[in-house]
Amino acid sequence: MIKFFEALFQNLSTWGLPVLVLLLGIVEFSLGLYKKHWDKNERILDIVCYTVPKIVVRPLVAYFGLKFLPLALPGFKAAFEWVPFWWGFFILCIADDLTQYWYHRLHHEVPFLWRFHRTHHSAPYMGMAMAGRQNIIYTIFFSQTYLTTALVYVGLGYPALFVKGIKSIITTLAHSSIPWDKPFYEKKWLHPIAWVLERLISTPATHHAHHADTNDDGIGHYKGNFGNMFFLWDIIFGTGIITRKYPTAYGIKHYQKEEWYAQFMWPIFKSKKAGSELSADGPMVQEDPIAEEAATTERVVLEPVRRESKLGLT
Repeated sequence: MIKFFEALFQNLSTWGLPVLVLLLGIVEFSLGLYKKHWDKNERILDIVCYTVPKIVVRPLVAYFGLKFLPLALPGFKAAFEWVPFWWGFFILCIADDLTQYWYHRLHHEVPFLWRFHRTHHSAPYMGMAMAGRQNIIYTIFFSQTYLTTALVYVGLGYPALFVKGIKSIITTLAHSSIPWDKPFYEKKWLHPIAWVLERLISTPATHHAHHADTNDDGIGHYKGNFGNMFFLWDIIFGTGIITRKYPTAYGIKHYQKEEWYAQFMWPIFKSKKAGSELSADGPMVQEDPIAEEAATTERVVLEPVRRESKLGLT
């Protein structure tokens, strides 16, 4: 058993990570942590989003990238092979994850980009199955795929693949429905470790908050907590919130269970759900129905007061 797990972690960039995800996914299912949310539409979407990038997108990017780079940068092949492994690891951790932080953040803050990332947030559950749930356009333009290919070409392939493996473990575990960080908050003698851990990397508590369906409960924070491997970026740029609690509901309030093919391939295929952000004539960003209802209620309550004020009755 020990040899199996050693081999698993030594081969994270090939068969190791899929096997790890499968094992943890079995644990999640056996504990009933998906709470019957994983219906046929969600299941197909999660499986397609997990497999297509790994067997189509990334191999094609790597293949054509390694064909193109010698033509574009003929003098840079293996040029940085001399860089010590741990220096390469340190530099790549920062370069890789910082660019992803901003790529991720922009897809939340720029309305036009939101619909390309919306698929990842539509899942009404957290778990291994939805960790790679992304629209195909978001995946194709994902900077890390190109960065890894370029680093392999210039001679930093080993540290690049090592960073990718470590990052995959952290981000996958942060999406897990198993609150593995909970003991760090409950046991007082572990609090110093918890303080460092939750500020350094993404954990279930901090990343689940990013996937909450509301910001109104003091726990959810989908307008922040953008960090992927490192939560440190949220601390530095002021977008983080740490509560050591977990949201009670996930996803998008106005989720209409849009067809898996629309979520995966929008805008190539559009949803047939009327009013959806992914439909042909849908809004770029649909308002939160609770916030919209509150605003309507406020208008209904205040309008008579305004009219009475104009008439001199108050």
